[in-house]
Amino acid sequence: QVQLVESGGGLVQAGGSLRLSCAASGRTFSNYHMGWFRQAPGKEREFVAGISQGGGSTVYADSVKGRFTISRENAKNTVYLQMNSLNVEDTAVYYCGASSSYSMVLRRTYPSSWGQGTQVTVSS
Repeated sequence: QVQLVESGGGLVQAGGSLRLSCAASGRTFSNYHMGWFRQAPGKEREFVAGISQGGGSTVYADSVKGRFTISRENAKNTVYLQMNSLNVEDTAVYYCGASSSYSMVLRRTYPSSWGQGTQVTVSS
């Protein structure tokens, strides 16, 4: 299994920006498709964005399309989530996930590995 550690969460005002990072270790990072998910209090964990092994294919949830950007640097074993124009509905714990199957990017399966999560809180 690949080990994942998220960072970059925090408190931000509505309309602001944050960049989340997820550092991977333990396995060959470029073998994994990566995704970001989030879970708000009382809600199920939901897909936010996914990116293919080489970074050439990305998929976004409709709720974040045009505001969030997922990217990766395989040389640094890191995947990012740039979040702009944040609103209070984006408040959640954000998790990164890894899978050897592209079906995760297509939202058909869940990751085989998860990070511990990072809290993002957007104030009005």
